[in-house]
Amino acid sequence: MKKVGVAILGLGVVGGGTYRILESHREFYQKTQNVDIFVESVLEIKREKALALGVPEEKIASNIAEVVADPDVQIVVEVIGGIEAAREYVLAALHAGKTVVTSNKELYCKYSHELEAAAKRHNAGLYYEGSCVGGVPIIRTLLDGLQANGIESVVGIINGTTNYILTKMGNEGASYEDALKEAQALGYAEADPSSDVDGYDASYKLSILASLAFHTKIPLSQVYREGIASVSAEDVRYGKQLGYVLKLLAVGKNTAEGIEVRVHPAFVPASHPLASVNDAFNAVLVHGDAVGDVMLYGRGAGELPTGSAVVSDVIYAATHSENKYSPFKNSEEAEKDVKFVSDFKSCYYLRMTVTDHAGVLGKIASALGKFGVSVGELIQERNRGAGTATLVLVTHGTAESAIRNAAAKIDELDIAKVDAVLRVAF
Repeated sequence: MKKVGVAILGLGVVGGGTYRILESHREFYQKTQNVDIFVESVLEIKREKALALGVPEEKIASNIAEVVADPDVQIVVEVIGGIEAAREYVLAALHAGKTVVTSNKELYCKYSHELEAAAKRHNAGLYYEGSCVGGVPIIRTLLDGLQANGIESVVGIINGTTNYILTKMGNEGASYEDALKEAQALGYAEADPSSDVDGYDASYKLSILASLAFHTKIPLSQVYREGIASVSAEDVRYGKQLGYVLKLLAVGKNTAEGIEVRVHPAFVPASHPLASVNDAFNAVLVHGDAVGDVMLYGRGAGELPTGSAVVSDVIYAATHSENKYSPFKNSEEAEKDVKFVSDFKSCYYLRMTVTDHAGVLGKIASALGKFGVSVGELIQERNRGAGTATLVLVTHGTAESAIRNAAAKIDELDIAKVDAVLRVAF
């Protein structure tokens, strides 16, 4: 039986989960995969953490050079996170001819071109299922399950922290601030939550997934990004009244006009499958030209779910002699002939405060009409005693530039102020 030694770099949440899975499932993989995968080495600064997990002291490496020099290590698992040290360690492993498995979405998003070039030069594998959507096998699905299709769109909820916050706001009426504090208390959000709530985490993942789906490099610089920090409980409430649920969506579309890649909050119809994806769960909806819609759902983060994705790559690498690389030219920037759409089209939700007297609606409709924006749904609520009313509109499909120009025109009027603009998906 083939023996494959693994080194794990970092025993944090994902690294610890990976170690536990590999140790507890060793005999199972021997029976089901006909391969003996064993942890040969770990690199962890806090040795007590490794010992507490049950790692034998003689398997705790002192530095990356010791790991890559070990002839019994064929696969190096990078789960330390961050950029600089991770990049250095991964390149060292690849230059030594070791296959690398990583869950580091920021590293892979920003430097996959460099890492893959090193892997090819040294005939090493490079796998990254754990970098996107936790335990949901979206990367393997795109590479090995849907390759018969031209993928037309990839739309998903791919950040568990923001989904938890928006679920609390939608189901319990919590404020953004209170929902964030609860997410932090439960460990769903970091003390500095900016990577999640400002949309960076989802943007890294969308760059990776859209590149795979559309067979061309989609650099991070092309991903439009907008977070959820400015979302108010009031907008969540009005959306619910209109039959919508607010989600942070990652949207990738391959259209005749070009490729759209964007991350932003969006209202989803309550009847849509993505609307029922709650708490820290994730889901990705892929549309192929042959298969139609395929949706994958599961836990988007965590010790064992992400560890499951990492180990799936370890098993794949251990049982396949031929290395697989990106099915597109993996350069630093997009190819020159690839067009990107920045002025994308959507329906829009607008909430505004207006003076409560006759003729206001006509002036607002006129301002919208100048930019070709038409209204599909409307709610008006009087703010008692204030002489104002809250007006909520949902437009028909229109261009991003049109809605921005219309909102600016409305703000110029002395009878209205636009308080919020959000997109409406599907």
